[in-house]
Amino acid sequence: MFGWLANEGIILKDVTKQVKPPKKEQRVPKSLTIEELEMIREACVTPRERALMEVLYATGGRLSEIQKMSRGDIDYQAMSVLVIGKGNKERPVYFSFKAMFHLKKYLAKRTDDDPALFVSQRKPYQRLSDRGIQREIKVIADRSEVTKNVHPHIFRHTFATLMLNNGAELVAVQELLGHSDPSTTLIYSVLSEEKRKRSHNQYLVQETPALYRVS
Repeated sequence: MFGWLANEGIILKDVTKQVKPPKKEQRVPKSLTIEELEMIREACVTPRERALMEVLYATGGRLSEIQKMSRGDIDYQAMSVLVIGKGNKERPVYFSFKAMFHLKKYLAKRTDDDPALFVSQRKPYQRLSDRGIQREIKVIADRSEVTKNVHPHIFRHTFATLMLNNGAELVAVQELLGHSDPSTTLIYSVLSEEKRKRSHNQYLVQETPALYRVS
């Protein structure tokens, strides 16, 4: 408002120009626990559901990146696929053995010739849309006992959080996620209580107990 008043000549200058805006509160993105991941796995009833869930988690890919994957893009030997992320940047993402197993199982049952990696269940077969993938994940989540809001992006959050908690280097996770700014990746590096305690015990320089014995 003050900027507009100054531009219109109603006031001499924008008195708020030197006022710094409040910092945005950074909240840690919600992710699934290992137990919740297993509950989602148990709730999958079709090969497509299980393959989709495993690919979302194993690759840490964005919804749009998963949606655009095609069968011919997969490098089965390297267990990877190239995706085009934000800023039109290309990067490889990787499948786990579990993801590759369920993906092959799903593809083996396909009878269509559509190049898309994930297609609709009924004819005419066509590439699943972003909304289609969101609906698929919601159906699985509603069937499970997970109480969190489960959506495609939560698997990306889970991928990042569990990798960092298990000791992966920040720069490696940053590249796998396709983040241009490491601070974006850093918001996932929140350790669990158990991990914090274990790190304290492991890395704190411990004094020799004998020095503190009371005679």
